[in-house]
Amino acid sequence: MKVVGIQGFHVGFAPSPALGNASTFIRRREMLLLQLVGEDGTAGWGEAFNSPAAAATVIRTRLASLVLGQPAEDMGRIFNAMLGSLGYDRRGAGMMAISAIDMALHDLAARARGISVARMLGGASRDRMLAYASGPFIAEGDDPYGAYPDAVEALLNRGFRAIKPRVGAAPRLDGAVMREMRRQVGPAVGLMVDINQGYTVGAALESLRHMEEADLLWVEEPLQPEDIGGYQTVAAAARCAIAGGEALGSLAAFRDFLVARTFSVLQPDMAVCGGFTGFRRIAALADAFDVPVMPHVFGSVVNAHAALQMGALLLPRRGGGPAPYPFIEVDVTPNPLLTLLGPMELGADGLMAVPDAPGLGFELSPDRLAPFVTEHWEIAP
Repeated sequence: MKVVGIQGFHVGFAPSPALGNASTFIRRREMLLLQLVGEDGTAGWGEAFNSPAAAATVIRTRLASLVLGQPAEDMGRIFNAMLGSLGYDRRGAGMMAISAIDMALHDLAARARGISVARMLGGASRDRMLAYASGPFIAEGDDPYGAYPDAVEALLNRGFRAIKPRVGAAPRLDGAVMREMRRQVGPAVGLMVDINQGYTVGAALESLRHMEEADLLWVEEPLQPEDIGGYQTVAAAARCAIAGGEALGSLAAFRDFLVARTFSVLQPDMAVCGGFTGFRRIAALADAFDVPVMPHVFGSVVNAHAALQMGALLLPRRGGGPAPYPFIEVDVTPNPLLTLLGPMELGADGLMAVPDAPGLGFELSPDRLAPFVTEHWEIAP
């Protein structure tokens, strides 16, 4: 199936209320959704996260010529060609552009064969994964965690057996809210926290000390994403796993963190690290260090379904909590770009099914994106 067209959809929305974490309040969420069109009209979808405008520029000016007219099933050769074209940009917008294209190539190639991406890549090891709730988020005002008890109760009622709230308002407050949350959910529910790069080493260590009684599965991104020395210090002192990797793009970046023994849980984002091809290379590297890998995903329906397909392929790891890793992250904030085709549903056992339909497992018409599109462009041979 040759690629005969590329369409880019810059999409976004304003979350209400703003989503607070230890670093910022998110008042606007934007993504680049990419559609590759095959010669028979079949389309494959991909997504770039964090730098959508810059990624679009790289696609339009540098990568499109390496993709148009090429068979989608040659995604490995195309990936290497794209990577070789980046020059110095191996960890930024260039990798995000490659991520969207590689994801869409896999979707298109699998759809052309009438099978899922997981089946195309060798067959799924699982057809369901434990879903964890990504939220609740910090609120503006004098009571940043005040809404957490009610929000957590609602998540439990939805069937979640693992929850990852945002913390980082202050170390003592982190400890208080997570100790209370552990009392609320009981011992069987997995709890993790995300600090979103918000602390220095000293503050991170203080926060971890105050949260010890909460029996956390992991603490995610307590420091700036490339502070290897700081992560070594925190990992050596922590009594729970330290997780991260969503902000890393290149294979070399993951190598450096693994060699330094910083992360006990690795979380590449397929919309950042090179799509399926990039993620699989990182997962193979992590296997050599016996470090569990699971997709970070906090975007649209496209990346969420790609993460399910990728998660189905990963080796199982016993990391603690209510099920073996990998888990699948579910954005539980009001996100219309995630729920375009309906809510991400859990089973009564807290597991989410991995679609076995062709490609990424969903059908999305560009018309559904119309309310959220801020720019649309198209490239043809």
